[in-house]
Amino acid sequence: MIPFAIGSLYALYRFDQFDVGHFLLMLASLLAFDMATTAINNYGDYKKAVKRNGYGYEVHNAIVQYKLSERSVLLLIFLLLSIAMVAGFTLFLKTNLLVLLLGGLSFLVGFWYSLGPIPISRMPLGELFSGLFMGFVIIFMSAYVHVEPDQLAGIIWENGHVYLDVNVKEILLVFLVSIPAILTIGNIMLANNICDKDEDIVNKRYTLPVYIGKKSALALFRNAYYLSYVDLIVLIAIGIHPLLILPILLTIIPLRKRIAVFMQDCSKERTFGLVVKNFIQLNAARILVFTVAIVLR
Repeated sequence: MIPFAIGSLYALYRFDQFDVGHFLLMLASLLAFDMATTAINNYGDYKKAVKRNGYGYEVHNAIVQYKLSERSVLLLIFLLLSIAMVAGFTLFLKTNLLVLLLGGLSFLVGFWYSLGPIPISRMPLGELFSGLFMGFVIIFMSAYVHVEPDQLAGIIWENGHVYLDVNVKEILLVFLVSIPAILTIGNIMLANNICDKDEDIVNKRYTLPVYIGKKSALALFRNAYYLSYVDLIVLIAIGIHPLLILPILLTIIPLRKRIAVFMQDCSKERTFGLVVKNFIQLNAARILVFTVAIVLR
């Protein structure tokens, strides 16, 4: 929901455009599909788990914790996917082909994240895919559904020919705006995998920390946050972010403290929540700044 809000506000701030109907359709599709992929991920972990004791299985997996039946879980997944697909297809009909292509690609990645012989969540690619798709693609589409196609990108299918029109400058700017979300979302996945490293080896989940080791994973985790702040400074310098964001740079002080605590004790039970707080604090502050800037303007 945070990347969705950032993209929607960016469309209003940058292009002065906002479509309530498109906003509600994307909200329904996005929220339903996000919950569906979470349910699929829990179901996949539940079915493939080798280690069936401890926090990761007995508490962290909702199916086990709440004693849910497999039938009810599968029914819920089907219902959520149906809502996501109907709302998403309706949004495509009201916009253009690019929404269908990006939405379809996002659906495929969402399924591949938890399903198939080698799901993304069991490879060292989880951080990359979750960061790019939840941090960039969602922000891009959240802005795109509000604006005219020629302001960002458009696809026209005419007489068997496909014409692609891309505003390279504006897409690059959207990507720059997305970098803090990309990195902080990727860090949630990275922190999760660091906490679960030993258990993942038992369950044959070969995530990024398994490949590069805990020390390198923690260094990557820390530096990703600092790169987010460098990006914010660049955005201010080129005039994309309002100057109001300057005080937001001070959020690095509590973030650094939480980073240090997590790096000393990588625990799903005790310190993982701090990583989520980092994500919320940095990105919610940006939402607040965009909102104030829009109101003042």
